[in-house]
Amino acid sequence: MRSPRPPFVWLLDKECRELVVSRSWWVLLIAMPPLVGVAFISAVRTYAEVSGLNGTSAGVGEALSPLIGVWAPAFSACELAAVFLLPFVAIRLVAGDRQSGALKLELQQGLSPLARIAAKALVLLAGWLVAMLPPLSAILLWRLYGGSVYAPELATLTAGHMLNAGLTIALAAAMSALTEHPSTAAILTLGVTVGTWILNFIGAVQGGFWERAAGYTPAAMVAEYQHGLLRLDTTLVALVLILAGLTVAAVWTRLGVQVRRRVYESLGIGALAAAGIFACTFLNASWDTSQSRGNSFPEADERALARIHTPLIVEVHLAPEDPRRVDLEHRALSKLRRVMPHLQVRYVSATSIGLFEQTGAGYGEIWYDLGGRRTMSRVTTAEGVLETIYSLAGIAPPVENDDEAFRGAPLAAPPKGAGTIFYGVWPGVILASGLLVRRRFK
Repeated sequence: MRSPRPPFVWLLDKECRELVVSRSWWVLLIAMPPLVGVAFISAVRTYAEVSGLNGTSAGVGEALSPLIGVWAPAFSACELAAVFLLPFVAIRLVAGDRQSGALKLELQQGLSPLARIAAKALVLLAGWLVAMLPPLSAILLWRLYGGSVYAPELATLTAGHMLNAGLTIALAAAMSALTEHPSTAAILTLGVTVGTWILNFIGAVQGGFWERAAGYTPAAMVAEYQHGLLRLDTTLVALVLILAGLTVAAVWTRLGVQVRRRVYESLGIGALAAAGIFACTFLNASWDTSQSRGNSFPEADERALARIHTPLIVEVHLAPEDPRRVDLEHRALSKLRRVMPHLQVRYVSATSIGLFEQTGAGYGEIWYDLGGRRTMSRVTTAEGVLETIYSLAGIAPPVENDDEAFRGAPLAAPPKGAGTIFYGVWPGVILASGLLVRRRFK
C-alpha cells in the first residue's frame, strides 16, 4: 500500500529513521567530540605559547594565523572521521536495504534509482553536518577566548570537509551497491582510500605525472581547503567524482536489470567521468580566502606579474624529495601558477632523493626562460623567484606596502573549559539523545 505522501518525501523520512537508529552513526557522533577536543586543545595551547603565554616576550605571535594554527588542526578530526567512520554509516544506509528487504518496498514507490540514491545521500550529508557540530562549536569557544574569526576562510574549510564527506559517501554507496555484503563494501572502500594515499606517496617520490595526479586526491584537496585555497578544478573534479559514484550506485540498485547491462552502463559512466575530470584540469581559476593571503603573493606583486603576458618556462634541477624543491613549490611556484596561467614548470632529476646528484655541476640550478631571455638562479625563496622574473621582464619591483601585510592574530589564552565541553558536555548530550531515540523507536 503506497503512502499518501509524495514518494520522495516518504523516502527521506524513511532514510532519516534508518539513520537515527543506526549504531554506526551514533559511534561517529560519540567519537567526534574527543577527537576534536584533543586536536583543538593542543592547537590552542601551542598557539598561546607561541603568542607569548607564560613567556617573557610576545614570541612570534605576529606571524600567526588562526586558520593554520587552530582551525586546520581542529577540523582534521573531520578528515579522520570521514575516512574511518563515515563509510560504515553510508554502507549501513545503502546496503542495509538489500539485507532487510526494504529495497523492494522502495521499488514499489515508483522512484527512479537516482532519486533513491539522492535521498540517501542527502540524509547522510545531513547526518555528517550533525557530526560536525563539535568542531563548529570550537569557533564559539575561540571567540570566547578573545580570538579573531575570519568567515571566508572558515567557510572554505567547512566546504572542503563537506566535499570530502561527499566523496566518501559516493564511494561507499557505489561499493555497497556493487557488492552483496556490507563487510565486502567496507573493505573495498578502505582499499580505494589506501590507494589514494599510495598515489600521494608515489607523487611525492616520483614527481611528474604522478605528482599532478596526486593533487586531485581527497587528502590533497582537503589540505588546500585547510589553507584557505579554493581551486575551481579540484572542486569540480570532486563534484564529478561524487556524481559518478552516486550514479554507479543507482545503476546497481536496479535488481531486475541484467548484470551485463549494468557493467556496460558503469563503464560508460566511468568514461564520462574521466572525460569530465580531464576537462576540469584545464581550469585555472582559484581564490585565496585566507586572511593572511598565505596562498598568494602581495597584491602589488600580483598586479606586476599580471602585466607579463609572455609565457614563462621554469626548469628546476632538483629531485622530488629535495627539501629545496618542496620549499620552492610551496612558497613560490604554487603562488606563481595562480597569477601566470601560461607558466610551465619542468622538474629535471635523475633520482628521487638527489643525494648522489649534489656533486653534479647543474644540480640545484633553476633556469628561467621568458620570451627567449634566459637566466639561472639557485634561490628557492619567493623573494628570489620574483626578483629573477622582474629582472627578465625588465620590470621594476613594486614598492612594498606595509599596510597590506598581514600582522597576525596572536592570542595568549589557554583553552579553558575546552576539556569539559569536548570530553564531558558533548558526549553527555549525545548519550542522552541516543537514549531518547532508542526509547522512542523501541
